[in-house]
Amino acid sequence: MKKIILASNNKGKIREFNTMLDGVYEVVSMSDMNVEEVPETGLTFVENALIKARNASEQSGLPALADDSGIVIDALKGAPGIYSARYAGEHGNDEANTKKVLDDMKDVTDRNRSGRFWCAIVFVEHANDPTPIIIQRGWEGEILRQKSGENGFGYDPIFYVPTHKCASAELSPEIKNSISHRGRALSALLEKLKVNN
Repeated sequence: MKKIILASNNKGKIREFNTMLDGVYEVVSMSDMNVEEVPETGLTFVENALIKARNASEQSGLPALADDSGIVIDALKGAPGIYSARYAGEHGNDEANTKKVLDDMKDVTDRNRSGRFWCAIVFVEHANDPTPIIIQRGWEGEILRQKSGENGFGYDPIFYVPTHKCASAELSPEIKNSISHRGRALSALLEKLKVNN
């Protein structure tokens, strides 16, 4: 099976990608290949995903897959956006990030709590690939007033999914992967990769 590097050390993301790519690619993480992170200096999800994919491919010599994703909240003028993982100041502190969003939205009315998870996935064959595959998908929902559920990671406990009448963190991994921003983006990417291989 062909190896591919996922430009991430986020255990939740690695778990999701491995589940969805099982049988198609052998996914290795940045830590597996001693790849060092690169500063995410882009202003959009796509720019940051490209930076990460090219860096991972260059350092590992493998085709690379990177996603940049986060939550975009209308009442916060699109924040946390590309800063979702470090919204409260410390990178990857889900508890602090979630608390900051809830604090920032404490006075926002129920009908103005719309938001979406957004995902940009990029695939490069090599570090200088001039034709990367780029897929973007969103997942519409609302921001809850308190956390609910134990599954998932990140903002899942405060993201209400109207179609399923529960928080994302209350969905099974299988259901989440079939309807989420990342799950749908990855499915679309797999279709393209199958056509190209």
